[in-house]
Amino acid sequence: MKRYLLFFTLWICVVCTVYGEVPVSISIIPRPEQVEVQEGYFTFRHGRPVSIYCDATVSKDLLEVLYEKFKYSGIVFQPVSEKNKAVLSFVLEPATSGESSEAYSLQVGKKDIEVRASGYGGLFYGMQTLLQLFPASFRKPALSQNDWQIPCVYIKDAPRFSWRGLMLDVSRHFFTKEEVMKYIDELSEYKMNVFHWHLTDDQGWRLEISSFPRLTEVGAWRAKRVGDWWTRERQQSGEAATYGGFYTKEDVREVIAYAQKRNVTVMPEIDVPGHSVATLVSYPGLACFKAPDAVNVGNKFYGEDENSLCVGNDSTFIFMEQVLSEVAELFPSPYIHIGGDECFKGFWSRCPKCQARMKSEGLSNVQELQSYFIKRMEKILQSKGKHLVGWDEIIEGGLAPDATVMSWRGMSGGIHAAKEGHHVIMTPNEHCYLDLYQGEPTREPNTYSMCRLSDSYAFEPVPEGIDSSYILGGQGNLWAESVPTFRHAEYMTWPRGWALSEVLWSQKGKDWDDFVRRVSVHFTRADSADINYSRSVYNAIVTPFTGSDGQVWIELGKEIEDLDIYYTFDGTNPDAHSSVYSAPITIPLNATRLRVITYQSGKPVGQLLSIETEELRNRAKNTKRVVGNL
Repeated sequence: MKRYLLFFTLWICVVCTVYGEVPVSISIIPRPEQVEVQEGYFTFRHGRPVSIYCDATVSKDLLEVLYEKFKYSGIVFQPVSEKNKAVLSFVLEPATSGESSEAYSLQVGKKDIEVRASGYGGLFYGMQTLLQLFPASFRKPALSQNDWQIPCVYIKDAPRFSWRGLMLDVSRHFFTKEEVMKYIDELSEYKMNVFHWHLTDDQGWRLEISSFPRLTEVGAWRAKRVGDWWTRERQQSGEAATYGGFYTKEDVREVIAYAQKRNVTVMPEIDVPGHSVATLVSYPGLACFKAPDAVNVGNKFYGEDENSLCVGNDSTFIFMEQVLSEVAELFPSPYIHIGGDECFKGFWSRCPKCQARMKSEGLSNVQELQSYFIKRMEKILQSKGKHLVGWDEIIEGGLAPDATVMSWRGMSGGIHAAKEGHHVIMTPNEHCYLDLYQGEPTREPNTYSMCRLSDSYAFEPVPEGIDSSYILGGQGNLWAESVPTFRHAEYMTWPRGWALSEVLWSQKGKDWDDFVRRVSVHFTRADSADINYSRSVYNAIVTPFTGSDGQVWIELGKEIEDLDIYYTFDGTNPDAHSSVYSAPITIPLNATRLRVITYQSGKPVGQLLSIETEELRNRAKNTKRVVGNL
């Protein structure tokens, strides 16, 4: 009897339904809403065709993506026209009341697999979840002839938010069409459904506009430079502008079609009225006084060179009408982003045309002049059947009637907009800016400020007291000033993008320890797929501060609880036989360098950090803290 009870208890543990928690045997990101692990496995036999059924209305696109994902597996699929003849089925069914078309259910049995949803998005995401049940090596090219086993499981899942996005800045550094599509494919695997394409800025105009060919003939190119942003030497007179590129309209159509197959909406951004050096260099008549001589290369210019369109000039609105008309015709997205951020208004305050515009329109200040410009952009877009999205600066001077606000300077802009009855996309920089440091700066490529993986995972898009119906969702933003290559774009995006995907897809209730466990599995999956990523979450957090005794103290922290931290000051590399950190430490006399490493389960997992003590003392000047009984 006791043996029977023990068996029954173990069986219950295996097949019980799990809410808000992913079983240890399942490592899906983002975390599904409901998971029921069942007994046994489904086996894909090498060389044995797998019959597959897919609803005819979605079969072409869905199967094209599925075949691409299985290309290294050795699994052969055989389409069938009747579901009862299929081993793997993708079935469309009527939606229940209030159900998202992106919701799905996945049943993996010992003999067959079925995905059900009311829309293409749901079937697509069911497929992505199915793929995450396979071993990581499933994605690796040149596999041996394997059989593949996946656990029997029932999963029911649905998104929390309808807007789950990533933004890629292609102005500061140009990424090829193929790289853009790879980025879209990667974000779609984690159930993100918006690709925000930042196409224009001071450093390059990247979109073909037939009516204004100089935007790409001139505005897409600048002098080649390396080095830290804002410290670069200006483009010199007569220097060739050879660095850059742009997307033809045919390129864009190809990217959009690729994204649509992955349930991703491509939202373009034409950043105006500021961030317009490339525009003004191409068409100098759009400036208030004198357009810059060259597209910005990363040198300082803000407040020195004009980079804002002249709002007093009628030709500015003729230009914008035509540009937005072509953009609206090209992109099926219901939303078009017009920027509106960081607009320097100093030239407007001195420009006779802008001052005349303010007088004729009864505007009190240059903030209201920007609002006037944004409202005219909204009317243009509305005439094209599109909705305007802008960064939270569009609130200044008065918000356009139907604008959607993308709140990046914290949450306050989004809160203000939601209280006024506007839809909001939350993307606060402290959680969602993927161009920031994600670990110890001395071990990271140079950038500014900090956004750790734990910061991204801690993001909550709905502020307390705000009606959640106004919060469409959120997104991560990868600005590319310090991101010159696509490999580095991947490094900056993952795993913080995975954290944001879980924040935006999964229902409320986070489990950081379990998320980190799953991330470690997805690092292996990324290795198999040759996707770059950062392991900074395993590194120690080095925080120097000045104690109440006037000494410099150093706190060594960690994002993952079960890490052990070892350190040295004697010039040697630390290991598990070195001093183990337990409380704040001081710098020994004459020590010139601190070295730190982390271990997990007795093995090194973090990078070796090596920081000069002078650097630690400089950092400590800005932080004071009481230590112990001092």
